[in-house]
Amino acid sequence: MLHPRRSAQTVLLCDLCETVDLHSHCELCNVHLCKACVEEHLSDSSKKHNVVYFLHRKSTPSYSKCPTHADKHSELYCEECDVPVCSTCVSKKHRGHNLCDVLEKFSSKTENLQKDLEELESRICPRYEEMASDVQTEKSELQTKYGKLTTDADQQGEVLHREVTAIVNQRKSDIQEMKTKHMAALDKNTDEITQRITELRKIIEDLKKILNTKDVSLTSTYKSRNGEFRQLPPKVRVTLPSLSPQKINTEKLREMFGSLSPLSINTEQGDTMKSAEAVSSPPVKPLLDEPRVTATIDTGYGMCRLFSVSCLSEDQVWTRGDNDTMKLLNLQSKLLTSIQTKSGKQPQDIAVTRDGDLVYTDSNNINLVKNKQIQTVITLQGWRPGGVCCTAGNDLLVIMYSDDGEQSKVVRYSGSTETQSIQFDDQGRPLYSSDVLYKYLSENRNLDICVADWDASAVVVVNQSGKLRFRYTGHPSDTEQSFDPRGITTDSQSHILTADIDNHRIHILDQDGQFLRYIHCGLRAPWGLCVDIRDNLFVAECGTAKVKKIQYL
Repeated sequence: MLHPRRSAQTVLLCDLCETVDLHSHCELCNVHLCKACVEEHLSDSSKKHNVVYFLHRKSTPSYSKCPTHADKHSELYCEECDVPVCSTCVSKKHRGHNLCDVLEKFSSKTENLQKDLEELESRICPRYEEMASDVQTEKSELQTKYGKLTTDADQQGEVLHREVTAIVNQRKSDIQEMKTKHMAALDKNTDEITQRITELRKIIEDLKKILNTKDVSLTSTYKSRNGEFRQLPPKVRVTLPSLSPQKINTEKLREMFGSLSPLSINTEQGDTMKSAEAVSSPPVKPLLDEPRVTATIDTGYGMCRLFSVSCLSEDQVWTRGDNDTMKLLNLQSKLLTSIQTKSGKQPQDIAVTRDGDLVYTDSNNINLVKNKQIQTVITLQGWRPGGVCCTAGNDLLVIMYSDDGEQSKVVRYSGSTETQSIQFDDQGRPLYSSDVLYKYLSENRNLDICVADWDASAVVVVNQSGKLRFRYTGHPSDTEQSFDPRGITTDSQSHILTADIDNHRIHILDQDGQFLRYIHCGLRAPWGLCVDIRDNLFVAECGTAKVKKIQYL
């Protein structure tokens, strides 16, 4: 503060009288004193004061103000409550507790903090970084090893000539599928390790700040997490598949080509930490005999104007109707956020990414909404986007229609890069109808791609490589009513659920296209579908502009 008679110079004043220049310093109490106040300060015989000239004082941590009594310093430390306290606190709330000098406690805690910092910097963090480096090296080697597998498959296929071309392609597809799972497991392991390294560096930074500031309050509130990080994360161990060629036998070409050993992805225990399997089967959830509606959301779009729903969480969903506004609502029908399309046109479909961002398609664009800001990530030429979904690998699957209305296909994007196009079956016939209306899609847990094709009155399912697995055209016994599929989704049990709009029901299929049962629940023109992480089904009713949350497992 400024001395009243020396406005041009900053002067330190006595902590007691606050009017006279300081002269001395009490090392025990950590207070500054003028000459006149030294005698008064020493009159407190309950303490062994150590008063020295101010310029001769030691550099010591300063007492913090007592959070309960602002006019007091926290000179003591309550061992039972693990907090700094002042003399007033001792006589009241902390009477009879085990007390010690706060500076002694500070010194002890500082020593522990220093030990934590040394262990984190010299032992724990380097181990994490070493693990991350090992995984990166292994990922680099995968390209060569899987490339050799592909080459082996090609060489074996050349021996069998044209009649085994289809088998060669299938084996290469199997290799690619294994490689994708392998890389996904390692990517997941890398993400886990990187996240822990980020946490470690943040802790190290915080510890350095605490040690530099010498603040008693910060030191007292620090809780060590070294024990948590001593247990290293699990390390993924993968047994590479191998190709086992056999002698050629023209009667058993498929068997004689040879088979790939299964891709084995296991997680090695990290020190004392138990590890889970890299790929685990979900718990079995049987279908309920009577599905039930557990919540109803009024979207406010108006009758016959609601088309899509996509889950952000268990109690928040994005919706889109026949205008340019997409709405985020909770289970109580409260509008949380609304986003208008950049083009001012109606979105064709919506989806939510693994990071919780909104994706929508309109005109010739695929757009990402991040922090309420719209980014156009893909602009198409000669094609228009329709239905969209996000995959387990964080890719985008998009249904495309040619500008001339003659073709349709499914395209996979990784970021803004096209990595796969699915349009024809093995005989060169179109997999999907050319109609530009009402096609929606979803990726199943087994990585099948499921498309609800309204114009074809079918659900068309291909595997990850784009090979047709089956078509579902409605329950075989249902000859009176036409099958009118719209929205489609899948759950943790690999069930396929599709909305049969004109018949006001949901069809549930298994992953191989076998009909299991219907969901009715008083639905009126069900259109869009999605499933949350707990397998609750959300149905966008076009007939009422409401979203129904249904428990069916």
